[in-house]
Formats: sequence, structure tokens, C-alpha cells
Amino acid sequence: MILSVSRRTDIPNYYFDWFCNRIREGYLYVRNPMNDRQVSCIDLSPEVVDCIVFWTKNPAAMMEMLAEIEKYPYYVQFTLTGYGRDIEPGLPDKQTVLLGRFQELSRMIGKKRVIWRYDPILFNPVYTPDYHRRAFAAIAGKLEGYTERVVISFVDSYAKIRKNMAALQARDLPKGELGKFAMQLAAIARRHGMAVESCAEAINLDEAGIRHGSCIDAMLIEEITGGRILARKDKNQRKECGCVESIEVGTYNTCKNGCRYCYANFSEAAVDSHAGQYDPYAPLLCGKVRTDDKVTVRKVKSVIDGQLSL
Repeated sequence: MILSVSRRTDIPNYYFDWFCNRIREGYLYVRNPMNDRQVSCIDLSPEVVDCIVFWTKNPAAMMEMLAEIEKYPYYVQFTLTGYGRDIEPGLPDKQTVLLGRFQELSRMIGKKRVIWRYDPILFNPVYTPDYHRRAFAAIAGKLEGYTERVVISFVDSYAKIRKNMAALQARDLPKGELGKFAMQLAAIARRHGMAVESCAEAINLDEAGIRHGSCIDAMLIEEITGGRILARKDKNQRKECGCVESIEVGTYNTCKNGCRYCYANFSEAAVDSHAGQYDPYAPLLCGKVRTDDKVTVRKVKSVIDGQLSL
């Protein structure tokens, strides 16, 4: 089993004490977002958890508690963009805080296990292609030697964020211009020793030197664990997504980063309501099990098949 921690919220930033408490207890609960009365109980024993994929924009709390997860193989997707607080209002300063944290985390766990995400990329009168090129180059220069891979994607206009996108005057680039822009990012990344991958993009960027990537990446997990992964493509993700199947442990409407492009938060009021229910010792993240809930133990198993042959 591979754990996703989490596409829905920034657990390493805001809820890592909860996650570590669940590791100690050996299980956690996840509410089904499509059926509010269904709750799954997930076994967290090292025998069945093959790898953990963390997603964060600020791993400070996680970095203080890495010893708690030392029994588990894991890697970190670290989003670091050139946006200001008009787009990402809940984050510390990139130049003075987050770049240093990326470098420190890389020194702690190794550059292979820290993946830089410059995504999602949105274009508007402030964040023009030229702005992104300059920001991407500046960050890449600071992260040279601290990561081997950068992931890019372009903002999708989900119904939940269309109002935000309209307020930001977000626009799409013509395909020809988008391909040229992507090629320029790939060239910058290569100069700094990084490969560029796209995340769930329908557009083919092979000519730009950008391959379709996988955030839950079977090949990387095999490198980290030394075992052959038998997991299949995750059918719960978009058609363009290359991720293998994993179990998501997060909860929607709980991320306090406040990013304007985020599809996982419906409103600030919803986030305040859910975050207000946070109990680091509860089995469920930002919520309680109700009397009419149906709690089911989910059948999980290791997806590693022996050792890789050389």
C-alpha cells in the first residue's frame, strides 16, 4: 500500500502531529468525500505501508519530527513557486524562509527524495510568461544540487475556483506559445541539473523535453524501497494522471495555506469550520466519528514483490 499524505490538505505543515500520533496508534480513519457516512479504517503498520508520498508547501513541522517516520520509505513533493501573497497568502516568505527549508530538508533526507513542484502555473497581467521564466530560473538556481526533478502543471479551471480565476484575470496561453514557454522552462531546469515532468497535462510536451510524470511514481518508489511495485494506474485520478494507486488520507476543506488556485477548499468558512474541529489525538482528521457512521476496516496489503534484480 502506498499512502498519499495528502493531495487534499497540507498535513506536513498543519497536521503532522496528528499523523505521527496515528503512526504510533497503528491506524487512522478517512471519511469518504463522496459518501459522508462511510469511514474507512486504514492499517498503518510498516508491514503493509510500502511508501508514503508527502505533499507540502512548508515542511517545517515535519522536519522536526522525521524520527517518527523513520521506519517507512517516503519522499516529499515540495511546492515552491514565484507567487506572492495575492495568490498564496498563507505561506512564509519564499526567499528568506522556504528556499532554505527546501535545502535543509534535502540535506536531511537526500535530494532524490525531495521533488520540487512549480505548479500550478497561471497566467494573468501580473504573472506573465516572462515573470514565470524569471521566477523559475531564480528558484532553480537556489535549488541546484538539492533536487533532481521539477514538476510543472498549468492551472485547471475547476468549477470550484472559476470565481477566483476570474477575479485574478487568469488566462490561457495559445498552444504554440505554451509549448515555447514549456521548452524554455525545460532548458532552465537542465542547466541546473534537473529533469522536468508535467503533472496530469493533456497537452503533449515531449518536444519541449518534458515527459508526462507521475507524482505517485512506481519507478521512484522502486528505487527507494528496492522492491518491484505491482500497483496499477490509479483509476480514481484523471485520465492524464500517471500515478499508481494509493490511499489518500487527507480531508477536504482543511488546508490553511489559502492558495487561490486550490480545488481542495470550497470556502474560507468551510476551512475555518473543519480546522476548528482538529484534535491531534483523534483517529479522523478534523472531524469526529458520528453514531450513524459506518466504519469499515479497509483491506490493504503490500504491493512490493520481492527485490529488484540487477
